[in-house]
Amino acid sequence: MDKDILKEIIRLREEIHFDNFLYYIKDSPVISDFDFDQKLKKLESLENLYPEFGDPNSPTKRVGGEVSKSFDSKRHKNPMYSLENTYSIDEVETWINKIKKMLGKQIPLNYSCELKYDGASISLTYKDGVLTQALTRGDGMQGDDIINNVRTIPTIPLILNGDYPDFLEIRGEILMHKNTFKELNILRKLEGLPAFMNPRNTASGSLKTQDSRIVAKRKLVFYLFSVICETGNFLTQYDALSNAREWGFNVPDEVSLVNDSDSIFVFLQKWNKLRQDLPYEIDGVVIKVNNIKLQEQLGYTSKSPRWAIAYKYKATQIMTRLNAISYQVGRTGAITPVAELEPVLLSGTIIKRASLHNADHIEKLDLRIGDFVKVEKGGEIIPKIVGIDKNRRGKESLKISFIENCPDCKTTLIREEGGVNHYCLNKDSCKQQIIGSIQHFISRNAMDIEGLGGETVLLLNEAGLINSIADLYDLNEQDLLPLERMAEKSVSNIIDGIAKSRKKPFNKVLFGLGIRFVGNTVAKKLTTSITNIENLINASFEELILIDEIGDRIAESLINYFENDKNLNQINRLKKAGLQFNSSFEERNLKSNKFNGYKFIISGVFKHFSRDQLKQFVIENDGQIVSSISKKTTYIIAGENMGPSKLQKAQNLNIPIMDEKQFIKMIEN
Repeated sequence: MDKDILKEIIRLREEIHFDNFLYYIKDSPVISDFDFDQKLKKLESLENLYPEFGDPNSPTKRVGGEVSKSFDSKRHKNPMYSLENTYSIDEVETWINKIKKMLGKQIPLNYSCELKYDGASISLTYKDGVLTQALTRGDGMQGDDIINNVRTIPTIPLILNGDYPDFLEIRGEILMHKNTFKELNILRKLEGLPAFMNPRNTASGSLKTQDSRIVAKRKLVFYLFSVICETGNFLTQYDALSNAREWGFNVPDEVSLVNDSDSIFVFLQKWNKLRQDLPYEIDGVVIKVNNIKLQEQLGYTSKSPRWAIAYKYKATQIMTRLNAISYQVGRTGAITPVAELEPVLLSGTIIKRASLHNADHIEKLDLRIGDFVKVEKGGEIIPKIVGIDKNRRGKESLKISFIENCPDCKTTLIREEGGVNHYCLNKDSCKQQIIGSIQHFISRNAMDIEGLGGETVLLLNEAGLINSIADLYDLNEQDLLPLERMAEKSVSNIIDGIAKSRKKPFNKVLFGLGIRFVGNTVAKKLTTSITNIENLINASFEELILIDEIGDRIAESLINYFENDKNLNQINRLKKAGLQFNSSFEERNLKSNKFNGYKFIISGVFKHFSRDQLKQFVIENDGQIVSSISKKTTYIIAGENMGPSKLQKAQNLNIPIMDEKQFIKMIEN
């Protein structure tokens, strides 16, 4: 009997999965909505009666019901890079010429032109055709697994159709259609709730909702833009997208294969005119080298793929009045002037302020108090002033004089020779710098301390409990409970969040220290090459600049930071508090330590692997990538067209040179 029930459940699931595919992807349903609902109800009833036959990817999960107290953070199998952006057609032409030069061969190139969806990026993992993981982009290296929420989105297949690879990573964008957004806000108004500002933020916020039933009601949609597979033999991006349609994915028809820059520009112009007619928001077009082998050959920078570029359409602009200038002190002491504007609605949000960056920017704009300024959202998010209507400038307008003293601690500001920013150097006593450094330390990309936010940091500082990041680890419940707005639950969450942060990896701690020019990516590079804080503190300028993509400016900043006794004392306090100042074998995703202490240079063009793949092989086996040849270089992995000067220097220093086949053989032995 149970076998018959199981067969019936499996039959219903397969049929409903296929019905969803026909309805949402093929737009050619074969049964009525009523018959579909009856079939789904029957399945739901059987699953309730026989819970032992449950399946997390059953079509019944589309309605939600799972509640997540928190989302597990997981590492991306392949990093989710951001794209290089441009607003200029000339820069697209420059990119094309650069691509051709890098490839170094007169081979015919074509390009895939795709709409740049304005939503939330997601990476979906399928094993044997079954959805097993759904990671947000996060910091590009790791994201949150929101699979329970993603299962509620009808345009994301839970089970794939047809002939698909055993392992698949699918990347795309989760959006909310314009009409859905309008309907949602009408409903919220009727319920007396505040309206959401725009579809993008609403989609992104919905995905992080802890109750999947709410996500199911938001009618989110998924559009695929990339296929990554270990065993796939797709020759081109266009082929991969075509195959993905047959597997059950929502791949828009607005994809074009073009052969030259003129055709790219036609595509850009076409969708700039038509984008308002689309059911979803786009903010540009993504142009990709179509040939996947050539993509691999071109590889990546530390931040973005070389084989793709995003052309961004000009943002919507609006005029408003500049009422005043205020000044903010950043965590590094940098002073940022801020335009205080007459409030105005722009792209769904009320704009009251806009960054003016520095004194040079104000001077370049010839900005005055009382001016009518043109405002747009950079990247559709950050407001910025892009022009002035000087015809409306009145006699009462006031010329702006940049402040000479810190607005917080009144210390005289300095401006470094050749620099654009003014700085307050009183970092130990300037309240805004202290608070900013702590807020940076607890932020999501750093220590990600749950329970602590910017306002709480301010409250704790004013109470005299924290004056540095190290003070956080001296806090206890007795300190916090007497404070305003501090209930037992809030206090417990803060103490628990601080305790959990002790397990964060070395690269997160290093980034959290807030060293000038040491961002997330640089912190990862440093902690991969120099695996403990003692060696990093003692590293010379020459040793630092040998690390891949670490330049003079970063090296100088690190040395200056570690020469300061107060910084070293803080690090010692954090070490005593139990924070991680070593990169573990597991954290570095090592497969072996056979290259421990080895320094590699990778130069030239390779046949079988991309440069980035070779770099990854080195790093996975505990080796180090360096940027320039020295006596300390262990090996050079050389491809075609290796620079003659590099070759000569290597020969002069008697550094062993190998090709990619010899290197792979070295790994395998």
